[in-house]
Amino acid sequence: MNQLTTADGTRIAYRDRPGPRTPVLLLHGLAGHLGEWDELAGRLLSSGHRVVSYDARGHGESTRRPATVSRAAHVEDAVTLLRELSLGPAVVIGQSMGGHTAMLLAADHPGLVRSLVLVEAGPAGPHPELPAAIAGWLDGWPVPFASLAEATSFLGHEAWARGLEERADGRYPRFDRDTLVETMTELAGRGYWPQWSRARCPTLVVRGASGTMSPDEAAQMVSRRPDAGLVVVPGAAHDVHLDQPGRLHTEIEKFLAADADADADADADADADAAAANDDEEE
Repeated sequence: MNQLTTADGTRIAYRDRPGPRTPVLLLHGLAGHLGEWDELAGRLLSSGHRVVSYDARGHGESTRRPATVSRAAHVEDAVTLLRELSLGPAVVIGQSMGGHTAMLLAADHPGLVRSLVLVEAGPAGPHPELPAAIAGWLDGWPVPFASLAEATSFLGHEAWARGLEERADGRYPRFDRDTLVETMTELAGRGYWPQWSRARCPTLVVRGASGTMSPDEAAQMVSRRPDAGLVVVPGAAHDVHLDQPGRLHTEIEKFLAADADADADADADADADAAAANDDEEE
C-alpha cells in the first residue's frame, strides 16, 4: 500500500501494480474500498495492464474525515494520482459513485482519460431521497460484526467484508457514517447530463441486469451519445465487478480492443492522406 497527500491535505491510499499495456485506474463506490477490485484487477494484470486502485477520500486507509467530500475534490484526487504516477491518458473504470467521479474526470480533464468504463453509474438526477436512504442503510448495519462470515452474509460479498477494520470486539466499517451521507448530498442534488455530453472519449456503460441503474437512464445515455456502448450483464446486480468479474473483464477487453482497432484505422487513414498529399505535390 502506498500513500500520497493531495493539495487540501487529504491522504490517499493506493496500490500500483505494474504492466506493459495501457494503465487502468479503478474507482470504487460508496462505502467500498480498493480491495474490492482485486479479482478484476488480477484479470487486467494478466492481460498486461498496469493497474492502480485507491481508497476514495473518507474510505478505507485514506483520510476518514477529509476537509471536503465535494464532487470536485473526488475528481481532483483522481487527477492527482494520474499526474503523480504518470498514468494519463489511462483507461478509467468506475463503479457507482466511483463511476460518477470517473465521468466528471473525463468531462473536465479529457487529456488524462483515454477511455472510460462506467459500471452502474450515470448522470441522472436529482435524487433528493438518496442521502436519507444511504443514512438508513448504514444505520442498519449490525456493527460490530462478530466474524468475517457474519459480515459476508450481511453485506453480500466477502470482498466487502474484507474492507472492515478488525478490533478486539469485532469488525467495524473503515469510514464515518456522516461523512458518507455528506458525500452523496451534492451528487444527489442535481443531474449531470452536460458533463456526460462533454466526455467525448470512447465510453462503455455497463449495467447489471438486476442492478439499481434504471434501463431508461442507460438508454438515454446512449441516445445522447450514440458513440457510447452499452452492455447489460446477466446474473449481476449493482456490484457487477463482484457478481460477474469474468464477464466484466471480457466486455472491457472487447471494448478496449475495438478502441485500439479504431485508432489503428485512423492512423492508417492519416498515413494514406499524407501519402496522397505528397503525391499531389510531386505531380
